Amino acid sequence: MVPTLEVQNLRVHFMLDEGVVRAVDGVTFSVRDGKTLGIVGESGSGKSVIGQSILRIVPPPGRIVEGKILLRMENEDGTKGRLDLAQLDPNSRQARSIRGRDVAMIFQEPMNSFSPLHTVGNQIIEALRLHSDVSKNEARNRAIEMLGKVGIPRPEHRIEAYPHQLSGGMRQRAMIAMALVCNPRVLIADEPTTALDVTIQAQIVELLKQLQEEFGMAILFISHNLGVVAEISHDVLVVYFGRVMEQAPVDVLFREPLHPYTRALLKSVPGIDTPVRSKLATIDGTIPEPSELIPGCPFFGRCDQCGGDSVCQDTPYVLTKVAENHSVACPLVCVAG
Repeated sequence: MVPTLEVQNLRVHFMLDEGVVRAVDGVTFSVRDGKTLGIVGESGSGKSVIGQSILRIVPPPGRIVEGKILLRMENEDGTKGRLDLAQLDPNSRQARSIRGRDVAMIFQEPMNSFSPLHTVGNQIIEALRLHSDVSKNEARNRAIEMLGKVGIPRPEHRIEAYPHQLSGGMRQRAMIAMALVCNPRVLIADEPTTALDVTIQAQIVELLKQLQEEFGMAILFISHNLGVVAEISHDVLVVYFGRVMEQAPVDVLFREPLHPYTRALLKSVPGIDTPVRSKLATIDGTIPEPSELIPGCPFFGRCDQCGGDSVCQDTPYVLTKVAENHSVACPLVCVAG
């Protein structure tokens, strides 16, 4: 079956006076209907830029310099084809029509995404009427229905609320309602639970799983929270310095992580049997300068397994398939395998 969304060798560069920042450097993945791909990595690894690229909202001076973003579409005659979003003018009518209708996004902080001057209901209604030929009354009824689906109590009253009148969890639910009101094929969730407490995080994750089962959409779940990613994802993409370090089904990745960076991320997460007040594991160092050109493994300077092995520093970056649906970009692992 043709994937709902397929990204091939995506490269996104920011042309700055200090040099070229390679925010996304050759990323490839795909996601199908009813499946969730988790994208994890430290802050600054390029996760959010991947999502922005799909929606064609990369802020200037960033731009896609290479690659394809193939979205499965249904033509007017009923046949199915694929549209390369990377070739669209971000400001074109076609690109604007796809945002919200075919590909929607849940942003990290809904307080900054909603207009404070308009009610939540008016903003959801506007999103629906922009992409659908419905009356204002029909759009209002649909907005109330959607607010109810995402678990907002008394939606017929909450539709008149302004964003500041809702709690953080309710605002995030309203953001999900606005993203899903047009029944998109692909939902990009960019750190949707970061600003929420643990209880609300669990509720949002469960809500997304229920809505995915109902609507059958593909989800890209971008997060640095490995626990949340393990709960919601079917497959996981581990990103570092704009490159894919490891890619595997979620159970394989958490049971048998191969890349030293993946292992380091997992070690930094406290387990249920972690002693109280014990010191958590950390990853020494920081991500290299964004403008630095690194031909080999970008994790070389922070890796505790290569021991300064020049193979890691000098071997050109290659994402190698080591098992069915499992790929890793580590010279030591690939040589050992």
